[in-house]
Amino acid sequence: MKTANGMVVTMHYTLTDDSGTTIDSSAGREPLTYLHGYGNIIPGLEAALEGNLAGFKSRIDVAASEGYGERDANAVFEAPREQFPDDMDITPGTRVFADGPNGPIPFTIMEVTESNVKLDANHPLAGMNLHFDVEIIEVRAASDEEISHGHVHDGSHDHDHDHEHGPDCGHDHGH
Repeated sequence: MKTANGMVVTMHYTLTDDSGTTIDSSAGREPLTYLHGYGNIIPGLEAALEGNLAGFKSRIDVAASEGYGERDANAVFEAPREQFPDDMDITPGTRVFADGPNGPIPFTIMEVTESNVKLDANHPLAGMNLHFDVEIIEVRAASDEEISHGHVHDGSHDHDHDHEHGPDCGHDHGH
């Protein structure tokens, strides 16, 4: 079977940046399994995998615009330090979350002063070209339930409630 919309793809991958530093890898872990055509992995990688069979191995280069997007300077802002609980870790590099209308919104703390905390709402990989070494292990047809939910089921999901899936939802979507 070929990788196409509505197919479940299982693959091993290693993600590196322009300097060759490994950012993420499935090596030594279970391979990534995702529902193709439903935005569960970044657009550039999904497009490059289209039409391939199990056994496909390749290096796929994804420009920032087809990955996590370009960095948005307007997504960096300061918030008063008193808005953060006293017991919260507010050191630079820490990821924090704020309640948003559609669920938690992730931010990275960039800088801390006596009065303010500089936050960055850009994805940590925004503005970066990404390089994937991939091997497709299996391609299978998705179940009707997987299609209706827009993601792969492994038997551990609780679908008695609504939930949004995104890069930081706790599901491994290859992000």
